[in-house]
Amino acid sequence: MVLGVGPFQVRIRARIAALTGFLSRMYRDFPLHPPDSFADVRVRLYRPRSWRRYFQPQVCFERDGKRIFHPFPLSHAPPLFEWGLNWCIATRAHQYLMLHAAVLERGGRALILPATPGSGKSTLCAALMHRGWRLLSDEFGLVREDSRLDPLPRPIPLKNESIGVIRAFAPEAELGPEFPKTRKGTVAHVKPTGASVRRMEESAVPAWIVFPRFQRDARAVLEPVPASYAFLRLAYNAFNYEVLGAEGFRRVGRLIHRCRHFNFSYGRLEDAVEIFDSLASAS
Repeated sequence: MVLGVGPFQVRIRARIAALTGFLSRMYRDFPLHPPDSFADVRVRLYRPRSWRRYFQPQVCFERDGKRIFHPFPLSHAPPLFEWGLNWCIATRAHQYLMLHAAVLERGGRALILPATPGSGKSTLCAALMHRGWRLLSDEFGLVREDSRLDPLPRPIPLKNESIGVIRAFAPEAELGPEFPKTRKGTVAHVKPTGASVRRMEESAVPAWIVFPRFQRDARAVLEPVPASYAFLRLAYNAFNYEVLGAEGFRRVGRLIHRCRHFNFSYGRLEDAVEIFDSLASAS
């Protein structure tokens, strides 16, 4: 199959039931292209032919005919596909400045949430998506030369306690199966909303850069930060800042110039959603 995902076309070859079911459920709203279409990314997932296939079935990930990662347990084929596709995009799509950030849109303006692991980024992203914000991406802020952000609305991976948190916060959210004992603990994916997928050809203008940090039971606090601080943190969270060289410097600088920038700490999703809705309404 050739799957349209944001600005990319992904050719997927696999005969793995768990992956087929995952794609049918999580990507059912995404466009399919003719089998002979051009593909930006070509991947294959397959079961290796070794003695382990009888006792500990495994799955491998290939890009352009070359195996990329060590084998995963066969039951973990869906998270392997998601992580593998992340790797393919991060190592190839250098027409963009690629930020490790969640990106959401309200009223044509984009909220950029750059964050390191453990900051609660994906949980906050899923919560905002189910409170009226359009998902552009949970993983990649794709910054064009003109500073607009292109959408890449794929399933949002939640880990461990965050899975139950989103089930309780947004009962309408469609979550895929849970995958225990992955390298990141138990993982489940939140399906993008239909509106996010239908509008994935609509770019957005950057408006806010917010560095989130989850602290259990903490009061929600949004604090402005200096441009110099925001520049350094944003550049640090870019996958390909050094690859782009001077152009990476310019794109980060333009983002800082166009956006308001904040640190944000929070302990409750309800408080966080209220803060961001107020920010969008007041600006």
